[in-house]
Amino acid sequence: MNLYQNLKVLLLRKSFRFLAARANRGKTPEVAHRDLQVETGSGPLDIRIFDGKESGDRPLMVYFHGGGWVLGDLDTHQPFCEFLTQHSGGTVIAVNYRLAPEFPFPAAHDDCLAATRWVAGNIAGLGPSNGRMILIGDSAGGNLAIATCLELEPGVRERVAGQIVIYPVTDHYESNTPSYREKARGYTLSASMMRWFLDTYLADSGPCAAANAQFLRVKPLVSNQVAMLPPTLLVTAENDPLRDEGLAFAGRLERAGVSLKHRHLENAAHGFVSAGPSEVFEDLMNEISSWLATTT
Repeated sequence: MNLYQNLKVLLLRKSFRFLAARANRGKTPEVAHRDLQVETGSGPLDIRIFDGKESGDRPLMVYFHGGGWVLGDLDTHQPFCEFLTQHSGGTVIAVNYRLAPEFPFPAAHDDCLAATRWVAGNIAGLGPSNGRMILIGDSAGGNLAIATCLELEPGVRERVAGQIVIYPVTDHYESNTPSYREKARGYTLSASMMRWFLDTYLADSGPCAAANAQFLRVKPLVSNQVAMLPPTLLVTAENDPLRDEGLAFAGRLERAGVSLKHRHLENAAHGFVSAGPSEVFEDLMNEISSWLATTT
């Protein structure tokens, strides 16, 4: 990693932490949580467990944060986990996967897969639940949730009751969808920043990335296995470079016969999950709670 790249990553991470903390300061509910380390083949992995008060008859929720596989951690997205725990009553387990550029593809995907397998194998000791789990992610985290569901072996997949994916990455920017042009700038996530995130995570693989089979984990839109995905709540945002690939993914799921609830937020921009309480955030929490109530 060169000096410019190092400084850019450092400044973006600091800015992201500052903005997330400022947006949520004094507004989050108090939710008891505890930190654990999970041993994986790549070393210890930090997780944070937010204890739900009504979790005995519902699945655990395993959460992968957004941030383009480069930004974010347990602290930046703690407010979202606290709100999710409070609104749903269920227990949330947040995963602190490794970030690029220090740990490029497939580190984040491997970590989330390992964490999900670990939760499945230790679910009885992680708090009250019905023995099943929901995978949740926003943006890059949505991509990680989808990819994890696609890669789980049948025995573990049986424990997955569903997935919630919020404005997920489902394709590579080389697909050049209209939303990459129409929503290129003026919102929280720009098209150029999304391109940089992908290039950074894929270690500057450039034009080969979209066609290279090893990167299919980043492009679930083109997977031929989507029919195996669990019941899905998919949320897309109108003001988002990722809008069209999210809409296309909804179409793929419908054609594959996957049980799908798709909500398109006409007045939302990418990134509102970590931007503090708002009308659209409250709408999302209500949508998630309603969907979870019917998903066991």
